[in-house]
Amino acid sequence: MRIGGGIEKPYSNPEEWYKLVKELGYRTVLAPIDYRASKEERQAYLQCVREHDLVIGEVGAWKNVISINEDERKEAMEYCKNQLELAEELGANCCVNITGSRGEIWDGFYKENYSKDTYALIVDSIREIIDAVKPKRTFYAIETMPWMVPDSPDEYLQLIKDVDRKAFGVHLDFVNMINCPKRYLFCDEFIEECFTKLGRYIKSIHGKDVIMEYSYTTVICEVMPGKGRINYQKVARLCESLGPDTTLFVEHLPDFESYKKAANYVREQAALAGVRTC
Repeated sequence: MRIGGGIEKPYSNPEEWYKLVKELGYRTVLAPIDYRASKEERQAYLQCVREHDLVIGEVGAWKNVISINEDERKEAMEYCKNQLELAEELGANCCVNITGSRGEIWDGFYKENYSKDTYALIVDSIREIIDAVKPKRTFYAIETMPWMVPDSPDEYLQLIKDVDRKAFGVHLDFVNMINCPKRYLFCDEFIEECFTKLGRYIKSIHGKDVIMEYSYTTVICEVMPGKGRINYQKVARLCESLGPDTTLFVEHLPDFESYKKAANYVREQAALAGVRTC
């Protein structure tokens, strides 16, 4: 498996960027540029990636393509198409987004997120983005989430069937779906279910941890890997089952040192599980 994550330090060229990547010990990276980068910048970063045997695991496309604001929705669609084109050019594993929300907060929880009309809009938006680019080397993927489609492995399988595009893949964030006490208490079994059902479609993975507080009614919090309940030796073995270049990214951490600590923890757990991290 290949471990990567955020950086949270500034850089202005590939040399500065790679120095940080190397210090963090990453073997997979998030795209260091977006589609607005010049052709020269794109080529320079891509050359750096190739020289150091890295894998670009994700190009982010974090926009609300089902926004209730039509202008915002159209702008988001164009951005995602451009980012998917960049992912294709860079040979990234995937271009990743969430399905979005039908409320003021782009990733918020709303009853309307689960309506039939919203589901149809989700399917149509994914198809439109993929059909506009027609990628051959990369995939458009949706990150699993706690309170919007898809929030379970079975719901993702249904979405794959309904979208019906070869270039549609899975971005697995198993922690995001641990959204109730049963999934928390049986998280080993739930994570294995995710890999079993979605494995052949998975293009990249987020690595976080989770802890449930003894508080009513239910409070489940995301934490750094190693600070919660997730068994990262098991996660490492499941990642390895998908192939040696499977990418896992630690995320949502406040600074460079936190990313280094989290990546080191996942790397150590992988080693204990007998899993090579490139």
